Amino acid sequence: IRAIRAINPCSDSTMSAEEFTNTVFSKIDVNGDGELSLEEFIEGVQKDQMLLDTLTRSLDLTRIVR
Repeated sequence: IRAIRAINPCSDSTMSAEEFTNTVFSKIDVNGDGELSLEEFIEGVQKDQMLLDTLTRSLDLTRIVR
């Protein structure tokens, strides 16, 4: 997550990549082990519209590929 945000920062976000990563973990690391399983990640992002919107914009690498 940090790498994606560092490569393609969201212009509408005031959070740093590290702050955003911490937010993601605090919201969707349901078992609190400091790691996100694929299941935790998918389920958590699907339940949180802000994370879904932000990650969708962050994962758009069109600008970088050009």
